[in-house]
Amino acid sequence: MRLDRYLSHATELSRKQARDLIKSGAISVDGVIRVDCAHAVNSEQRICCAGIEIAAPGPRYFMLYKPAGYICATKEGAHPTVLQLLDEPRREHLQIAGRLDVDTTGLVLITDDGQWNHRLTSPRSRCPKTYHLSLAEPLSMDALQQLERGVWLRHEHQRCLPAEVSRDDSQHIRLTLVEGRYHQVKRMLAAVGNRVVTLHRQRIGAIQLDPMLQPGDYRPLSADEIDGIAAL
Repeated sequence: MRLDRYLSHATELSRKQARDLIKSGAISVDGVIRVDCAHAVNSEQRICCAGIEIAAPGPRYFMLYKPAGYICATKEGAHPTVLQLLDEPRREHLQIAGRLDVDTTGLVLITDDGQWNHRLTSPRSRCPKTYHLSLAEPLSMDALQQLERGVWLRHEHQRCLPAEVSRDDSQHIRLTLVEGRYHQVKRMLAAVGNRVVTLHRQRIGAIQLDPMLQPGDYRPLSADEIDGIAAL
């Protein structure tokens, strides 16, 4: 990793501030002052600022209870981004793993580990995601069976993979998918003649939304939760 990138990942410095610090001669690598911002370093080396060692940057993993009205994006648009809910340094390095629509609530995973994110979101992983839905109309048995077989969506060339469906009552269901097509849940219910009123994601892989979290709250993932995704 470049020295300036290492510093910006390991501290709250911007990349420009890191470069200025390096050029000032304040940074040493294994006891040698380095003024080249592109100097290659790794986490095994001793990197110091004015003689004080800088801890190696480690990957971060969080679960967030997304409230309605926030977007899963790194930049604010018409709505605030979920990253604004995190009181963490270097938020610009974080990625949102598995997005939700602005009006959808529930589990969002956030990390700065690009490989972990890719494993989670890659279509090849077929990571199951469970949603709780309230519907505009009662879900008929025929519609439920269509969802379980896999429905055709408009403008799509392949049928959806079969979904797991269970009913809490006629207008409240739990739906588990292993795909992540655009607005898939809402489009699937529209394809069987119904409409989603509220949509909430409860689970991604083996990671359940922590019942202790309130909308807008977050916490770091446990080692078991992180390893569960890494094993996909």
